[in-house]
Amino acid sequence: MKKCFLFLLLCIYSGLVQAQKITFPVSPSDAGFSPERLKKLDTKMKDWVEKRWMPGAIALVIRDGKVAYYNAVGSSNLENRTVMKKDDIFRIASQTKAVTSVAVMMLYEEGKFLLDEPVSKYLPAFANQTVIDKFNAADTTYTTVPAKRAITIRDLLTHTSGLGYAQIGTNEATAIYAKHNITAGLDVEGDRLSDAMNRLGALPLMYQPGEKWMYGVNVDLLGYLVEVWSGQTLDDYFTNKIFKPLGMTDTYFNVPAAKANRLVPIYTEDSLGKLNRLVDPALGVTPNFPLRKKTYFSGGGGLSSTIFDYAIFLQMLLNGGIYNGQRLLSSNAVRMMTMNQIGDLSLGDEKFGLGFAIATEKSSAIYPAQAGTFSWGGAFTTSYWVDPKQKLVLLFYRQMLDSRHGDLSDYFRVLTYQALN
Repeated sequence: MKKCFLFLLLCIYSGLVQAQKITFPVSPSDAGFSPERLKKLDTKMKDWVEKRWMPGAIALVIRDGKVAYYNAVGSSNLENRTVMKKDDIFRIASQTKAVTSVAVMMLYEEGKFLLDEPVSKYLPAFANQTVIDKFNAADTTYTTVPAKRAITIRDLLTHTSGLGYAQIGTNEATAIYAKHNITAGLDVEGDRLSDAMNRLGALPLMYQPGEKWMYGVNVDLLGYLVEVWSGQTLDDYFTNKIFKPLGMTDTYFNVPAAKANRLVPIYTEDSLGKLNRLVDPALGVTPNFPLRKKTYFSGGGGLSSTIFDYAIFLQMLLNGGIYNGQRLLSSNAVRMMTMNQIGDLSLGDEKFGLGFAIATEKSSAIYPAQAGTFSWGGAFTTSYWVDPKQKLVLLFYRQMLDSRHGDLSDYFRVLTYQALN
């Protein structure tokens, strides 16, 4: 009897572990979707390619760990007529932020720091900070006032620290950071992350800490803190503590030469709707930056990955911090990351957690995603959403800049949700 009971427990445990892995059911209906209604998504994605609204794309929909839809359409390279493949590698840009946030919370759960401790406790350059008072756009000079309080780790995770964004931020942030060689971090040569972040600490904040939500270079700073707390480079920490345990074999700061042919080119769309391959630098980077060997690792935007690799990462979060028996975070850490952490501060109709935008009841009236859905995306038109109530992971990947059809990701969500049984 005792042996039978132990065998039963082992079977149950094995089933739970197996359920945490992404699986491929026989039919979308096994994942709770209507195969017939999903054909609408097929039709639309092919239509967007035929209309030249995008060169190609990959879509992946997972429900309760089961793949309901996984399709690549169009071309990755229009000039060579290369068919888009499911294992193609994309620059995921700001989707890197979620990985850095997970790394931060893993170290938080090791007792390396507390969320409301000042950054200056670990990086003295951030002591005695000031805040912009008046800014002269003509010559980029400015005056400052003292910061009312120190910025904290939580401020960095929530983008409420007062730090701006280099190259893509406000006029004030762009000008001031440019004078001190602070960049968005994706394509940096001749500089060290430690040096750049210490220079950043001496510069003024754009507003008083905790008084506003503003997208900034916060997560690059968190990436450097991960290096300080762990004693590893951010690249090594990601690889050893996140990618290898989860089985993410195609996610890199430096894409290996052997996989270079899988990196999808970037396209732009001109005013006449023509798709052109990006060859000149944009957003402060050259298009082939993932292939250039670098030692400056941007926690805010430096990674490249496949859609399935990133789906594994998201499924881990949906599972409450565990995937295939590998626990990275406690369920409470995931709960904290995916709940409103900015109070009444404004982020449109949504809120922000520790690394993610969070759908609210108000925003769920606009899009079909349930309140509590967490999401973000990347500058090169990669997007993801995780809906805990529906147990859904949605990803839609293109590789474009300056597209006149930025709303295709919204159409993708509508077409996915309408197919739910």
